Amino acid sequence: MAGFGWFWKAMGSSATTNQRKSKATVSMSRSRQGDLADLTDADLVERARATVRDGMVVDAPALLAVLREGAARSIGLTPFDVQLQGTLRLLHGDVIEMATGEGKTLAGALAAVGYALQGKRVHVITVNSYLAGRDAEWMGPLFTLFGLTYGAVHEDLDAATRREIYRRDIVFGAVNEMGFDVLRDQLITRREDAVLSPADIAVVDEADSVMVDEALVPLVLAGSEPGPAPAGRITDLVRTMVEGTHFTVSDDRRSVFLTDAGAAYVESRLGIESLYAAGAGDPGRSGSSEGDAPGGPVEGDDAATTAGGTAPGAPAPQGAGRDDDRPGATPDGGAAGDLLSQVNVALHAQHLLVRDVHYIVRDGAVALIDGSRGRVAELQRWPDGLQAAVEAKEGLRVTDGGRILDQITVQALLGRYPQKCGMTGTAVAASDQLRQFYGLSVSVIDPNVPTQRFDEEDHVYVGLEDRDRAVIDHIVEVQATGQPQLVGTQDVAESEAVAARLREAGVECTVLNAKNHEAEAAVIAEAGRPGRVTVSTQMAGRGTDIKLGGRDERERDEVVASGGLRVVGVGRFRSRRLDNQLRGRAGRQGDPGHAVFFVSLEDDMVSVGGAGEELRAQPDEDGRLPQKKVLQFVDHCQRVTEGQMLDIHATTWKYNKLIADQRAIVDDRRSTLLDTSAAWDDLSYHDVDKAAALTAEGIPEDVLHQAAREIMLYHLDQEWSEHLAYLDDIRESIHLRAIARESPIDEFHRLSIAAFGELAERAVAKARETFSSVRITRDGVDLDGLGLHRPSATWTYMVNDNPLSSGGGSVVGSIVAMFR
Repeated sequence: MAGFGWFWKAMGSSATTNQRKSKATVSMSRSRQGDLADLTDADLVERARATVRDGMVVDAPALLAVLREGAARSIGLTPFDVQLQGTLRLLHGDVIEMATGEGKTLAGALAAVGYALQGKRVHVITVNSYLAGRDAEWMGPLFTLFGLTYGAVHEDLDAATRREIYRRDIVFGAVNEMGFDVLRDQLITRREDAVLSPADIAVVDEADSVMVDEALVPLVLAGSEPGPAPAGRITDLVRTMVEGTHFTVSDDRRSVFLTDAGAAYVESRLGIESLYAAGAGDPGRSGSSEGDAPGGPVEGDDAATTAGGTAPGAPAPQGAGRDDDRPGATPDGGAAGDLLSQVNVALHAQHLLVRDVHYIVRDGAVALIDGSRGRVAELQRWPDGLQAAVEAKEGLRVTDGGRILDQITVQALLGRYPQKCGMTGTAVAASDQLRQFYGLSVSVIDPNVPTQRFDEEDHVYVGLEDRDRAVIDHIVEVQATGQPQLVGTQDVAESEAVAARLREAGVECTVLNAKNHEAEAAVIAEAGRPGRVTVSTQMAGRGTDIKLGGRDERERDEVVASGGLRVVGVGRFRSRRLDNQLRGRAGRQGDPGHAVFFVSLEDDMVSVGGAGEELRAQPDEDGRLPQKKVLQFVDHCQRVTEGQMLDIHATTWKYNKLIADQRAIVDDRRSTLLDTSAAWDDLSYHDVDKAAALTAEGIPEDVLHQAAREIMLYHLDQEWSEHLAYLDDIRESIHLRAIARESPIDEFHRLSIAAFGELAERAVAKARETFSSVRITRDGVDLDGLGLHRPSATWTYMVNDNPLSSGGGSVVGSIVAMFR
């Protein structure tokens, strides 16, 4: 803890004081153990409930003592003092940093019990459904002992089962599943159909991953209104274009720019006068479409799973279904922009998105890779045009799009909880974001046994070839000693390349990446055996520790004698957190361990973070740069990339904050319509004759109120969907405002607020028109008779998009840059 003193002082935090108080409280709890072991279960629960009053903990030492005894009785685990210290900080609303293997799961479960005993409903939010189910089952006996109900939600449950689980005291669930349930509840027309019951507390596991890495990932609910795929001729055309002549790519390979010669080439091949002229989108739609790619349309694609079945999904195409007279709409309807966007999106897919780095092809479909975890990003896809462009590039069936009905970011989802806390192994490096965007403090919990891991200085090389050769030589040398090794790589392609080189050198190894993540448990279980070499992509969120000796405890002593697990990092990540997550796999619970990273000046992180800077140093005969200033330069590059990511987060947050505020207003309006007679009161007042006639027919009052409710909700939902599409249009072009020396964020706010101001008025006006003409009987309202259909099917997915990253891997950045 002392090593972070400068940090806490700089942050203006009283973390050191808090830690002293927490340790003192935990120490006092030992004196409260007393006769607890002699109490019956019922008496123990009574003792626990006596420690809380009026929704607050009034005797923390006694509560911790009872929780310690309860854990020992129910699941056979007696918490260490540091675990109780973590529990206490969670109950104070902090994000705790506990090293890998120190028992975060138990600390989180004990905190969930503490909150539930206060009468608060708790959601334990995890990174995936597997961990949610595992932890609920593992900690279940603890909750049962204290008379608390619990359960886990996952994608295979129907609505009725989900509804029942959400009413329990403690609910485990993946962040995306809970988000999708929030969205699905926005389509209900009867309150009793809601699935979610509000929760008071969110305990977030892998907090930095959920609250920072995925904070701005939009969770999307889409409806079955297919949208056109990008023009089919574009993909074939882009394949014939030459880099350096028709387009250029930025040094960091994250942005693509169409040249004047490239624009002329496209115009010539498509037979149009100007790529930038209004109406230029039409020629590209002649002939085959992207949907004509080999194989035809997808049926039963499992890329997006919901309780109601499976279906592919994507956002509606830009510019589709919009009222052009709204504020900010272009007079020409954006036709030129459609074709221009298609060309740039196709270029982006062809030259910036790399198979086995950004995505894999599995079972005839494109599966995105989560860069922060090195795993397949389940349920995620790129925005509609880019997803289709990559599918066409790979010669796959191109999935249809659909109309976005609603969306919410992970950050906005977590904002719905009155109180939040979390736990992770790498919170300190994310403290800026946690403090800025959630108002959360970080508490570092010391390990139960001091770590014995030795973190060696990075081995820095000039070029990738020298680095890779040194990595293989190092692994071969260490493997001869019998020490197990975990080799961390940046992506799938690199993991397989390293494994191939090792096999050529005579070293057998096991690979764990997005292509075989289902074998994860088996691979990790054996990764600590003597001489074992495991090559893996990112280890974050895997939820499994590497035990020395593997399953066979008899081999543990042999591994300890060889120095424990050795972590070998191939390149540094763009964030210290990801590096530390990899390092943290060694030295678990006081075990010996070793970690070393091999870095090249050609690595992505160094080339991006050090762009425009010079470094003068003389390599040795092996190409290594041992100088101190080189190590400092690498650290500097990583700090730069971290700063870039924080800037992106902050900028994007400003856009999403306004959308979240507007969404809250729509939510309130929906709640009013669902829970009151407001819909009938309004519609009957504005068409008294229709209301009187319906009443005279003897239609029951509850039927009339529900009919009015469904009319109002239909138009409110339609207008909100249209508004979201309009906001997407604004964001597509908002950075062009900078050319006119206007603030993009200010302009986005101005346009979106103006459009939102008309949303409610339009929804009410259309509802009144519908009420006057629709047929209402004792069976309810016949909206279908007027062609007002709700989607026949819906699906959920996550958009892997960072549309406001100023060119940092963003499709929009590539498109915008072309205009400069």
